[in-house]
Amino acid sequence: MTPARAEGLAPTPTMRGGANNYRPGAPLVDRIGGGGFLMTGTVRRAGDGTPLPGRRIQVWAHTTEGHERDAASHGATLSREDGTFQMDMPQIVPAFGQPHGHLAYDAEYDDGAFATVFLRPVMARVDDKTLHVDFVLAPV
Repeated sequence: MTPARAEGLAPTPTMRGGANNYRPGAPLVDRIGGGGFLMTGTVRRAGDGTPLPGRRIQVWAHTTEGHERDAASHGATLSREDGTFQMDMPQIVPAFGQPHGHLAYDAEYDDGAFATVFLRPVMARVDDKTLHVDFVLAPV
């Protein structure tokens, strides 16, 4: 009998429009603005899915407090030991007809062990108070 083998976890591809209004080197912050909306996610390694702690994730969006191009609408956080991260930020509002956020794992501001990924997830409903995203990073 042949042992079962995992297919492996595919890396997350960069999304079209994900890098729009990206600001290199956004500061590490506890939250963006007054908060009230929670961006959550995980960071794992492609292939085996191992959680990746200490990875820098930047978050930005068009919110009730500012446009996604405003410096005050950007902030970064680090993934925890279990690979999870979260950012409290103002409520996301529609821009270009869609309520969406932007997130980035930028290898330039990390140790360069994984490829950069930009995401632009769209919320299911405009009144949602959370948005969850998963990064699966490809080693370089």
